[in-house]
Amino acid sequence: MNLSIVIPIYNEEENVVELHQRLKSVLDKMENKYEIILVDDGSRDNTLSLLEDIQKNDNNVVVISLRRNFGQTAAFAAGFDHARGDVIITMDGDLQNDPNDIPRLVAMMKDYDLVSGWRKNRQDKFLSRKLPSMIANKLISKVTGVNLHDYGCSLKAYRSDVIKNLNLYGELHRFIPAVASWYGVRMAEIETTHHPRLRGTSKYGISRTIRVVLDLITVKFLRSFSTKPLQFFGPFGLLSGFLGFLISAYLSVDKLVFGNDIGGRPLLLLGALLIMVGIQFIGMGLLGEMMVRIYHEAQKKPIYVIKKVLGPEH
Repeated sequence: MNLSIVIPIYNEEENVVELHQRLKSVLDKMENKYEIILVDDGSRDNTLSLLEDIQKNDNNVVVISLRRNFGQTAAFAAGFDHARGDVIITMDGDLQNDPNDIPRLVAMMKDYDLVSGWRKNRQDKFLSRKLPSMIANKLISKVTGVNLHDYGCSLKAYRSDVIKNLNLYGELHRFIPAVASWYGVRMAEIETTHHPRLRGTSKYGISRTIRVVLDLITVKFLRSFSTKPLQFFGPFGLLSGFLGFLISAYLSVDKLVFGNDIGGRPLLLLGALLIMVGIQFIGMGLLGEMMVRIYHEAQKKPIYVIKKVLGPEH
């Protein structure tokens, strides 16, 4: 199997040279042909210059420079689009993932379509990193129905035909196993080595956690209702409309049969509101159905803009 190692990098000038050395020492011992795709995600330090120097001295390295910081998902997508290997390995560029785990992932790819790493002995701070990650992993597994211990581990292996059929945006790179499960892929999880960060600063924060939660809602919607939005909005619309109809029917009987004044009653406004909301929900579902048809027929645009690509011609 030919291998493509895809690594998004942002402001890691202190780590990229050693990262390349560690990768080379492992990959050169394997029998597989390989390429290392380093995606500079708009770094503001000296990272890109160092990556260019690395590429000049190693023809197995491809450097992709994005015009600005698009985020980790977009950087992964750029790497996937340029990857030529039968198997695509992803990992972080901060030296916390161990390249020595790559042969084990590759060996398992003979029987699986996707192998996900599990940082069982994670070397991060408990309150700021490990605890939120544990909660998020349980929540994601519960919502998506795909049970993994560590969705956030970037060290994963994918068959090329699986990953190239996925369209990524937002923070969806961490949900790739859940999204890929829709295609019926064979999936496994193995324990991997995790090192503490020795140099540089983490790019993760509370704002990223919020984006992940919002993308989880998106994944749940796409997983269950991406091709049938009316079945999501429809029940809410029917329930709301039905309750509004019952209230209106009750008030109509109260007015016509018993002669009571209903003009100033809040219940009348509630009934009218529920009917309008019901119509809007059903209308949203119908519009969603039309948009789904357009989405599946339209040509999809990339979520990144490349400034230059260094390395063997693709």
